[in-house]
Amino acid sequence: MQKVQENSRYKDLLVWQKSLTFADQVIELIDHIETSRNHYRLFEQLESAVTSVPMNIAEGKGRNSSKEFMHFFYIARGSLYETLTLLEIFKLRSWITNDQYVEFEQKSNEIAKMINSLISVISRNV
Repeated sequence: MQKVQENSRYKDLLVWQKSLTFADQVIELIDHIETSRNHYRLFEQLESAVTSVPMNIAEGKGRNSSKEFMHFFYIARGSLYETLTLLEIFKLRSWITNDQYVEFEQKSNEIAKMINSLISVISRNV
């Protein structure tokens, strides 16, 4: 039973919690976008990028070393920036409003700062 508790500790990470909520909010946004043409590939890419953030944090937490954990934080950060870039494209296409973009940009900046801080702390201890 102890092993299950150790593996679920990624859920205790505030950055994981915030990135999971962020992913849910982006997916909710996607569900309400209407376009005159179908752009399924972009929607799927956005869903993939945004869900990759909490998934990589969780996967990194499950690894055996701090160096591996830090590596997955780098991947999560890259996925976060990919998400933001896709949202920028959605804004340019007028699929989302500037206000919606700014809201998601602020949330992603908060998550990025948390990831950067964790990378910094881990790198000092590696």
